[in-house]
Amino acid sequence: MNSHPIRRIIEACDRAITARDFDSLMGWYAADASLVVKPGMIVQGHDAIRRAFVAIADHFQGQLRVEQGEMQVIEGSGNALVIMETVLHYPDGAGGTVTTTRRATYVFRQEPDGGWLCTIDNSYGTTLLDG
Repeated sequence: MNSHPIRRIIEACDRAITARDFDSLMGWYAADASLVVKPGMIVQGHDAIRRAFVAIADHFQGQLRVEQGEMQVIEGSGNALVIMETVLHYPDGAGGTVTTTRRATYVFRQEPDGGWLCTIDNSYGTTLLDG
C-alpha cells in the first residue's frame, strides 16, 4: 500500500525527525497521542512527545536518520492500524553507523476533514511483549 496517504504522512514525519523539525512533526500527532519512547516508558500529549523526540535526537547527537520499509495499512471505523518496518540509522560511538530495522505498529485516526493524525506511535511493535 505504498500509495496510502498515511505512508506520505509517515515519510513526512521521518523527514521531520531527521531534520529535528519537531514543530512540523507535532502537526501529525493528535493532542492526546501516546508515544512509546522505549519499553516501559510511554508519554502522552504534544508537550511530552516533543520533549521525548528532542531527547532521542540529542541521545544520537542529532545523527538519527529514520526511513520506512514495508508497510501495511488496515482501516476500520475511522482508524487505521499501520504495521511497518522502521529503519533507523544512528552512530555507533566508534565512527561508524548502526542500521536497525524494527517492526513498528502505529494507530492513526481519521479527522472530520479527511486527514489523519497519529494517536499511538510504537516503533517497537510487538517486541514490547518480549519484556
